[in-house]
Amino acid sequence: MVTTALYRRYRPESFGEMIGQAQVTEPLMTALRSDRVGHAYLFSGPRGCGKTTSARILARCLNCAQGPTDTPCGECDSCIELGRGGGGSLDVVEIDAASHNGVDDARDLRERAIFAPARDRFKIFILDEAHMVTPQGFNALLKLVEEPPDHVKFIFATTEPEKVIGTIRSRTHHYPFRLVPPAAMLAYVEELCGQEGVQVEAGVLPLVVRAGGGSPRDTLSLLDQLIAGSEPTGGSDGVTVRYERAVSLLGYTHAELLDEVVDAFAAGDAAGAFAAVDRVVQTGQDPRRFVDDLLERLRDLIVIAATGQGAAAVLRGVPAEELARMGGQATAFGAARLSHTADLVVATLDEMSGATSPRLQLELMVARVLAALRHAQEPAGDAAAPAVARVGAASEAARPEPSPAPSAAGDSSSTTLASRDSTQVEERASEARRVEPPQRPAAASVARELGLASLTAAWDDVLSRLERIDRGSWLVLSGARAVDVVRQGVDDVVTLEFASAADERRFKPKPQGSGAFLDVRQAIEEVFGKPVKFLTRTAAAAPPQPGRADRTGDDDPPAPSDDDAPPDDDSSSAAPAP
Repeated sequence: MVTTALYRRYRPESFGEMIGQAQVTEPLMTALRSDRVGHAYLFSGPRGCGKTTSARILARCLNCAQGPTDTPCGECDSCIELGRGGGGSLDVVEIDAASHNGVDDARDLRERAIFAPARDRFKIFILDEAHMVTPQGFNALLKLVEEPPDHVKFIFATTEPEKVIGTIRSRTHHYPFRLVPPAAMLAYVEELCGQEGVQVEAGVLPLVVRAGGGSPRDTLSLLDQLIAGSEPTGGSDGVTVRYERAVSLLGYTHAELLDEVVDAFAAGDAAGAFAAVDRVVQTGQDPRRFVDDLLERLRDLIVIAATGQGAAAVLRGVPAEELARMGGQATAFGAARLSHTADLVVATLDEMSGATSPRLQLELMVARVLAALRHAQEPAGDAAAPAVARVGAASEAARPEPSPAPSAAGDSSSTTLASRDSTQVEERASEARRVEPPQRPAAASVARELGLASLTAAWDDVLSRLERIDRGSWLVLSGARAVDVVRQGVDDVVTLEFASAADERRFKPKPQGSGAFLDVRQAIEEVFGKPVKFLTRTAAAAPPQPGRADRTGDDDPPAPSDDDAPPDDDSSSAAPAP
């Protein structure tokens, strides 16, 4: 036995049966009640949202024996012919503009429009896929659409209204259709399943609504497919749609696998997280779909963490026991970690577009999430350890090699200068060792005051965080120093001075939106709790500092050239000077 598709059996027959399109149905019903109906209409919107159905309903309202009316009677010949089981009316002509889009077709339509209706009040032309009509075809129709006979009405339906030439659009009443909101769609399919006698397991209908994307036709087509592939219940005529069948057919990730990954992330369980990723790959699931589903779950957890008991009003259709389980996951994560993890997942989703190795991208995402967790859990004292190590290394590197014995007594002045420079370097390194590194805040939940002094004091902390974010960016910044912090409007602007133009180029953003500056900005934001902007310059281009005393005195040798200049003494200090 051949069955009729659900979207055809439940096609609305009046504006009152339409769901989620009040911005269209209410003005049209008002115009019908007040007898102010236009001669041409343009219905636009996504596919499957009710444009052609609304055109047929409008035709029923106009040609109803009791009309024009906003509610067709459903009993007259015109209403029956234009209803669900009707074969169509002679006075309502539906034209597929995709195959009738030229000048000859427009000429034929003009000739047909001259004749009066065979029986009904109006001769109505419904042009579906109107954007497929060529400009020449539209121009051939223009005069007829602009000044049609009194008995002619035009209804254009299209998914791309911008492709309908402006002279036609300006002569129509344009009504934009929208996708149906998930809440309204969920209530509709629940009611429909009740009328069909179909039982569905918890979690199935939200998946169907999500897969339908707000299109009633697509949603009912998917539901029809699930019902057709489900087993009868206990020998009765009804069927039960199983959750496993829906997940498998629609291609979504099973909730148990998402729970496993989220719990592993919350506990920092690397073995469990990578095992779950391996299951995704081994079962043949699309890694991008898995990442998309994981992002959807993190979004739900963020909503639960933010709203608490009010989450049920936002996450409609989610069973109570699943809400309780996700509440525990949100508590284990924490709002800040949830937000950061979601950012990492979003970045991975963008990177996976066109990726040649989706599994590698997926595993790198897991590694980043777990690394961020370990970084957040480390005590504040450990954060300064790399900075202390760098201080010692820099001091040892700055210590000069022992000078060979002077060849003659005339070299005594050079020996004195070398000895004095060595003493200055050792004193500066000793002071650096005595400086206690600043404590890194566990999380900059409250913004700190950002100035040159505070940034200089926290520079080791910034470098430590930057080294954990990206070592390449840390290498670029290790030879730089902050020389100024100014307030411009609502932004803090940090001026960085680099030792070379090459480091300055590596710091600046790349055309693809990457660069060390992003990592540096993240490190400063973690310390001070506020985003910053940057100005850069090189040491050679830095303006002279008035009043700065010469370190070596009048008896110093002349400054060497830029090609063989040794590093300045400041390069051996523990933290970059302001």
